[in-house]
Amino acid sequence: MQEYDVDFHIHSKYSKSVSPDMEVPVIAKQAVLKGLDIVGTGDALCPPWLSHLKQCLKETSKGIYSTSGSETRFIITTEIEDIHRVHHIILFPEISAAEDLMEKLKKHSNDIEREGRPHIRLTGEEIVDHARGCGALVGPAHAFTPWTALYKEYDSLDACYGTNRKHVKFMELGLSADTYMADRVEELQGLTFMSNSDTHSPWPQRLGREFNRLLMDGPSFEEITDCIEAKNSRKFTLNVGLDPREGKYHLTACSKCFVRFRLEDAVRLKWRCPECGGGVIKKGVVDRINELAEWDTPRHPPERPKYVHIIPLAEVISLVTGVRTMTSRKIKERWDGLIQKFGTEINILIDADIEEIKKADPEAGKVIERFRADKIKYVSGGGGQYGRPTLKDEADDYWGRGQKTLFDF
Repeated sequence: MQEYDVDFHIHSKYSKSVSPDMEVPVIAKQAVLKGLDIVGTGDALCPPWLSHLKQCLKETSKGIYSTSGSETRFIITTEIEDIHRVHHIILFPEISAAEDLMEKLKKHSNDIEREGRPHIRLTGEEIVDHARGCGALVGPAHAFTPWTALYKEYDSLDACYGTNRKHVKFMELGLSADTYMADRVEELQGLTFMSNSDTHSPWPQRLGREFNRLLMDGPSFEEITDCIEAKNSRKFTLNVGLDPREGKYHLTACSKCFVRFRLEDAVRLKWRCPECGGGVIKKGVVDRINELAEWDTPRHPPERPKYVHIIPLAEVISLVTGVRTMTSRKIKERWDGLIQKFGTEINILIDADIEEIKKADPEAGKVIERFRADKIKYVSGGGGQYGRPTLKDEADDYWGRGQKTLFDF
């Protein structure tokens, strides 16, 4: 068996606020540089994207596709929004299954024929019924985020999926959470956690910014299903992603001016920000997990893999150079040099010998060494504003800079 690096959740150019470069040839080329073996197609219920997929992809093994001139493989996936604005990820066994589900859901949607992430007038339980009828797998997307997630709307998996809860085998953590946070919630012990990028851009600082490492006997839909269910020695061996403090909903904060609030103060203020005159305060993932958690510290089930926090390589170079524009020539030349020497970004961030990296680029190597040891400081995100790593003495670890209490007003 062999390990494969997989990002199941991306979007096409047919979703809102997505780069027009999100097309198969570009994604495939950038995935090779990133080091991803398999990428989810995203948006597989959208007819123009389906046409593009059918034009560009050919099936190379059961449920796995490739495009001409690239080593990158694809699995057919989508994200949809249900009647309660909860988002779900769907993995399909083949393109025809996505076409079948699109036909079934057309009468329940006003935008499925033009929107990559369609709105469906069905509950989570009903969506699982329809997806299972097409042989597909379903799980909650970015499960803790405060706008469009399972735990925004519900307090349990049962409340969302009803009698179909038993058919839900995986859950996406989202950028604002990790294994160490989610494994404080008892009902999640039996689920496989996914760490996916949810990217709107094909470039390596976004594509695969979170990914999964799977152990399987060659890529196929059946093998991936066995990994999700931890069957037949197939399994997820690693979750990789940003430190949750980089997530834009990590802390409770105003969605307009991004001032942070303690949960009890946000409740007293009726979720309206007095700092900017009435912006909506959004509950952070940290506070939501504290509400749901049965345990103060995580209890990892035996099959739970390690979670490794990373910083995309362009951001590593930005930290050591002070150049903030990720597309700048200075960053690209340094990034290209490291890729030329070590092959892929994932190899540099996760696998390559740190001493060899430090020989090639001492400054970047020291940052990579620090985040591999979880010793990077962060300014946390919240309210829709991403957090960021920092090499300066400005970390706010939990409350820190910008945090407001009622005594401040």
